[in-house]
Amino acid sequence: MPRALATALLSACAITLVVVGCGGGGTQGEDSTAGAEETQANTEGLTATLVDAEGTEVGTVNLSAVEGGTRVSVQVTGLPPGFHGFHLHAIGVCEPDSANPSDPSMTGDFLSAGGHIGAGDSDHGDHPGDLPALYVTESGAGSLTAVTDAVTLTDLADDDGTAAMVHALRDNYANIPERYAPDGPDEMTRNTGDAGGRIACAPVEG
Repeated sequence: MPRALATALLSACAITLVVVGCGGGGTQGEDSTAGAEETQANTEGLTATLVDAEGTEVGTVNLSAVEGGTRVSVQVTGLPPGFHGFHLHAIGVCEPDSANPSDPSMTGDFLSAGGHIGAGDSDHGDHPGDLPALYVTESGAGSLTAVTDAVTLTDLADDDGTAAMVHALRDNYANIPERYAPDGPDEMTRNTGDAGGRIACAPVEG
């Protein structure tokens, strides 16, 4: 995707929406057919299953095209209560105890998904992959529905895919008042909003 800086790790053939990329250079007629299939798939939307680092399914994410943008609907169970940062990450690979594609010396759960969509182009809070916080009740259940015009379904189903990510902590969106930090937020805050580790990840699929 144009805004993502991470290296592509997932082929287009693994994302069913990107049918043109799987067949190589076809004829004009084939491209037209592929475009029609992509349009139909975009109308139907994209889905993702959230799993934790142990591989346990903890929720679902549905993304669909609506008037004004892309609707993101999340349902989770079995997560720690409280607010959690929720973002769309640049690579559709969710591997526990994996390396960060941009810095292999960094390892941790779901680092294979790279950074937020658009990370590096702006500070956190303005990334196209930034979304409202997910609130989880004491029962471990939570839901979120939001509409964003910063990404389309085609963006999300590009060559290296996309991952929906739930973080361990609440997201401050790099909003640190000067009275607390006269020099402004540090690099970590500007990149992630101090949302902490990655506790659930879902590769987005068509």
